[in-house]
Amino acid sequence: MIQHVYEQASAARGIAEVIVATDDERIVQAVEVFGGTVCMTSAAHRSGTERVAEVGGNLEVDVVVNLQGDEPMMDPGCIEAVIDPFRSDSSLMISTLKCPAEAEEIHDPNVVKVVTDRNGDALYFSRSSIPHLKRQGRGEGEQAAVFKHVGIYAYRRRFLEILPDLSDCWLEDVEDLEQLRFLYNGYRIRVVPYEYHGVAVDTPEDLVRINELALQGKLPGSRAD
Repeated sequence: MIQHVYEQASAARGIAEVIVATDDERIVQAVEVFGGTVCMTSAAHRSGTERVAEVGGNLEVDVVVNLQGDEPMMDPGCIEAVIDPFRSDSSLMISTLKCPAEAEEIHDPNVVKVVTDRNGDALYFSRSSIPHLKRQGRGEGEQAAVFKHVGIYAYRRRFLEILPDLSDCWLEDVEDLEQLRFLYNGYRIRVVPYEYHGVAVDTPEDLVRINELALQGKLPGSRAD
């Protein structure tokens, strides 16, 4: 799975280098087997962003993308879309993606939901259903109002440098969502709409589904045998 995600990231336009950041020696060995670049990091990090910051903060680049190894449905277009806002907004520090939530995902706590302002910047992320659809059956369809967060981020490198100095946020703790710390500290997060129909591997059931899709050749960049 890691090799597949690595190869998809490498195929994205505008990417200078792909690096796997991990604190697990088994992952290091797996990446070395297929010839990828890997960096061993501290095991003390609380989030994926902190792990990326340890590596990305030392790179001579402007933007660093955090692509999780358990998101095998990500295609190169996802990476290109999350980078694009930085080209026209010099003050932007963080961007991510969203897509419409499926009906069964709206109340699933494993699926993170997001609401944005009129400029496309995040107002809040939650494992609960947001917005709460108090006035249902209004004619436009409740499902169309709910968007799920797609688990990919892009950061200005200088944001990664200041990440350790950000104040802790109780919302991050109760929701278990690191991006709430960024909002709490006053940083905008641009949320780009993207047509994404993927499966993050959060549970054993997700892994079974991904393996089935791989055998059917339905993962981005794959084909059935």
